[in-house]
Amino acid sequence: MATTNSCKSFVTLGMFIIDEFSFMDGEGRPTGRTLEPQGSWLQTLLEEEVPMLLSELAFGTCLDNIRGIPSPRLSPSHIGMIVDEGHDFPDRIKQELLNYGKEMWMFRKQPHLATTRAINSYRGEFRGFEYRTPRLRLTPKDFVGTELERPKILHFICSPSRASSIMSEAGLQAGWDPITVYEPIPDRCVPEELPALKNILPFISILSPNAEEALSLLSLPLPASKDVIEKAADEFLEIGIGKQDTGWIVIRSGAMGAYLKSKETQGIWVDAFWNGADANVVVDVTGAGNSFLGGFAAGMILSGDVYQATLHGTVSASFAIEREGLPLLSYTSSAVEMWNGDEPLRRLEVLRQRQKKN
Repeated sequence: MATTNSCKSFVTLGMFIIDEFSFMDGEGRPTGRTLEPQGSWLQTLLEEEVPMLLSELAFGTCLDNIRGIPSPRLSPSHIGMIVDEGHDFPDRIKQELLNYGKEMWMFRKQPHLATTRAINSYRGEFRGFEYRTPRLRLTPKDFVGTELERPKILHFICSPSRASSIMSEAGLQAGWDPITVYEPIPDRCVPEELPALKNILPFISILSPNAEEALSLLSLPLPASKDVIEKAADEFLEIGIGKQDTGWIVIRSGAMGAYLKSKETQGIWVDAFWNGADANVVVDVTGAGNSFLGGFAAGMILSGDVYQATLHGTVSASFAIEREGLPLLSYTSSAVEMWNGDEPLRRLEVLRQRQKKN
C-alpha cells in the first residue's frame, strides 16, 4: 500500500460512538428528561478541537508537514479521525459532521456491521456507560497509507495495556515521533492497571487522567483535594513520564481547574473558566475532559508550551459544559466564528488575565 505524507496536526484513535441517554433520579425512577442520540466522538472533535483549531488556529501558523515551511492558516484539513459508518449510520449525524468541515473525516463504510453505540445511564449523580454493539477499535495501522498517517499529535483513550500495544505499533513506523496525549479510560483506572501504566509512561508525552482516575490508579484517598492531586502528580512523575523523564502530567480536576507539572517545572494550577459566581453557567459536564484535551492539543500546536495548551484546553471545556449536546456554531456579519454566542479568543484572554492575578 502506498504511503502518504500527512499534513494532519491532530489525529485521534478514539472510536466514533453514537451515545444514547437514560435519565433517572436517585431511586431509579425516570426523570422525564430526554436527549436525542449524539455522536460522542463527534462531541470530542467539535466541542474541543473545532472551537480552538478552527477559531484560534485561523490566526496562528503551523509547519507544513511536506514542505517544512510556515503555513498561514491551519484549516479543518489538519484535524482527522476515522468514522466507521455502519449500515444504520444516521444521515442527521453525518450531515452534522460534514457541516463542520468534510476534510476532518475519513469515513469507512461498514455495510455488514452496526455503528458502534453505547448507553449513558444517569441515576442521580452517578453515570453508567455500556456498549450496546461490538466496538470497532482503531490502531495506528488503520492510518497507514491514508491522509491520517503520521500526525504531529496522536491522541488515544484506552486501558494502559492497550496503550502499550498502540505505542508498539507506532514505533514500527520509522521516523515518526508524535507528541502523544494519553487519556486513560475511566473504567480501567484501577490499581491493578498501575503496572501496565508504568510500562507505557516512558513513551507518553502527556498523561492526562481526571482527578478521580489519578487517585484511583495510585490508591490515594477520595475526595480529591488540591493537596492530594498534587501528591498524585508527584507520584506519576516519580514513576517517569516521557523520554528521559521529559513528559508532563496534567490532571483535570473539574471545578478546581487543572494541575500541570513536569520534573523540570513547578506545579501550576489553572482555574476552571466557569467557577465561583459563574458556576451556575454549567449545564452538563459530560465530555468536559475530552473537550479539554482537544483544546489542549490545539494549544500545543499553536505554542508548543504545555501551560499555554492547558489554558486552551480550559477554554474548550467551557464551551462543552454550558449546554447539552454540541455547541452552537454561528458567524458574525464579518465572518467571525462564534461558539455558543462567544469567541474562543476572547475567553482565552479572560483566562490569561485571571491567571496573571493569581
